[in-house]
Amino acid sequence: MPQRIYLVIMDDTDEARAALRFAARRAVRTGGTVHILALVPRQQFVAFGGVQATIEEEARDRAEVLAMTAAGSIATESGLTPVIAVMQGDGPQSVRAYLNEHPEISALVLGAAPEGGPGPLVTHFAGNAGQLPCPLMIVPGGLSDETIDRVS
Repeated sequence: MPQRIYLVIMDDTDEARAALRFAARRAVRTGGTVHILALVPRQQFVAFGGVQATIEEEARDRAEVLAMTAAGSIATESGLTPVIAVMQGDGPQSVRAYLNEHPEISALVLGAAPEGGPGPLVTHFAGNAGQLPCPLMIVPGGLSDETIDRVS
């Protein structure tokens, strides 16, 4: 049986951390692993060449640190060593590109915001779930760690 791979889109929100916790617990229970994808949005402001490059590099560095920190917490808690990727671009397009490059992904795991709208990625992918190459799992961002551990 092929290994199950759970893709989590990581940012600095509580709902992303909930999705990561859920995916890590599922991976441990199913003998799988986790891929962490940190997205670097394109900069809206275009500055002079050197300044623009510095802004983009700093954004990429922040995303890499965020992904590495998340990977470290998974390794400490579960013993998993996740695959880390950082991509620049539009969120949905970048996620789709990653899924196309990695057909072995078993599920896309997203966290929904606990208040207000669920978030742009959840909104986009929930509305287009039938076009995904894998199942979509949405973890409510307001779940406690204990509840996530119990249901995963």
